[in-house]
Amino acid sequence: MNFAQTFLIAVALSMDALAVSIASGITLKKSKLKNAFKIAFFFGIFQLFMPLLGAAAGVFLKDLLSEIDHWVIFAILLVVGGKMIYEAFIIKEEEEKLDPTNLKTLIFLSIATSIDAFAVGISLSLLSGNIYLAVTIIGIVTFILCFIGVMIGDFIGHFFEEKIEAFGGIILVGIGIKILLEHLFSKGVS
Repeated sequence: MNFAQTFLIAVALSMDALAVSIASGITLKKSKLKNAFKIAFFFGIFQLFMPLLGAAAGVFLKDLLSEIDHWVIFAILLVVGGKMIYEAFIIKEEEEKLDPTNLKTLIFLSIATSIDAFAVGISLSLLSGNIYLAVTIIGIVTFILCFIGVMIGDFIGHFFEEKIEAFGGIILVGIGIKILLEHLFSKGVS
């Protein structure tokens, strides 16, 4: 997998965390810079380690899946991306305001926004490439986007929140289709 694909995956995976960061920026009343760093750090670390854990699980499955790995990658990215697109457009009830800087809340939000990264980590283990570089890029991109998201949360509000998540889902589905098509056309349709 090349750098551009890895970067697009990183951007797509960070969309949930970015949406939460923007919402957090809206609710924060003081110490935005400090809190932006704290929120971005947690999201970035979890987005770095979850695909690494998924990749470790994928290593055990690699031999079992070697003949159908392109279909597995496609299915995982399709499901994760489709879920993100679906969740972006479902009507959500007004959620109780949580303090996004509370440690328990921050850990919960970090886990919730990085579950998809675990599944993508399984896909990454099935592709050739440096998994450590990939997860580092994912963590750094997530950190940067979440930091920016908290800082601009006041300005753009909830309007873009759902659209950002849908955009991330579209990117993942597109990459899944690209990987599947590349494999099918490089080996003849199988």
